[in-house]
Amino acid sequence: MQNLVLFGFMGTGKSLISKKMTKILLFERIDMDSVIEEREHKTISEIFAQDGEAYFRQLEHELVKELAQRQDLIISTGGGVVLNRDNVTAFAKTGVCICLNTSPEIIYERVKTNSNRPLLMTENPLQTIKQLLESRKEYYAQVPYQLVTDNKDPEDICAEIMEIYNNHVSFALEE
Repeated sequence: MQNLVLFGFMGTGKSLISKKMTKILLFERIDMDSVIEEREHKTISEIFAQDGEAYFRQLEHELVKELAQRQDLIISTGGGVVLNRDNVTAFAKTGVCICLNTSPEIIYERVKTNSNRPLLMTENPLQTIKQLLESRKEYYAQVPYQLVTDNKDPEDICAEIMEIYNNHVSFALEE
């Protein structure tokens, strides 16, 4: 079966939803940031601080190429994976790609106490979230399916994802 690939800014619920989706699809779950941390023996914050964002993005791209070759996965991408258009293209060839969209205020409430968010180590994290979302808007828009998650419970989000997934897979089989 085709992979399910969840995109979205940090704090949009990719990790939570991917965990719940494993119980529905019975696929292996891959959290890209966790895989990178495990392989590098560093947190994402440490990689950014010690090696830089460019190095992290290269690690991310290599992992995308690896995962795009596999099947039956639920992949929770890092928030910036869309910055390299080749990443979305690679995943779209073997998977159903869905971008989870959430308002800046809700994102801020979800991530404000998490110190493992290197891009938010600023004086005004909410403003940084708004600026980053705006600067990435065109990148997130390239993901084939978009799903607004504001004020929805995880079960409803999973039901919407399953509808998208089933429709996509059915359409692909007809071609």
